[in-house]
Amino acid sequence: MWTVLKIDKKKYQLMKIDLKQKLGDNYNLYCPKMIIKKYNKNKLISKELNLLGDYIFCFSKKFENNYYLKNLSFIRGVKSTLINTHYQKDISEFIHNCKKHENESGYLCTNFIKTNIENNYKFISGPFVEKIFKILNIQKNKILILMGNIKTSIKPEEHLFYPV
Repeated sequence: MWTVLKIDKKKYQLMKIDLKQKLGDNYNLYCPKMIIKKYNKNKLISKELNLLGDYIFCFSKKFENNYYLKNLSFIRGVKSTLINTHYQKDISEFIHNCKKHENESGYLCTNFIKTNIENNYKFISGPFVEKIFKILNIQKNKILILMGNIKTSIKPEEHLFYPV
């Protein structure tokens, strides 16, 4: 069973040690991540971005017992737990979709974000960071966009963006 944990990133290693003591080796942690490339003072900087911020997924068969679920909040490094047995299928589908779009290094690729024509998007990497644009046409290896009054094309694997 999957559960969602809000963690303190500074105490992540302590949390893993405590989870191992409480659950043994029969647990999995999953946190979807992306690599974002930004320009800072004319230098290209790569930065790791946790897609869910302070939240991670934790799986264990022992979570079917309420005793283990209630004790998760007492583990060092865990700020809170989101326990809901009704959304297990949705969580599993989300994690499966994330793993399907990961590259060899374990980071999500840019094709993870679904794009629709005529929607507004905002760049989060590349030379157009924080600029808003509209998608005009999606082709196999490029996307035609409208940014202000300028029409141009970009390669989706080189730029990260999200819907506004």
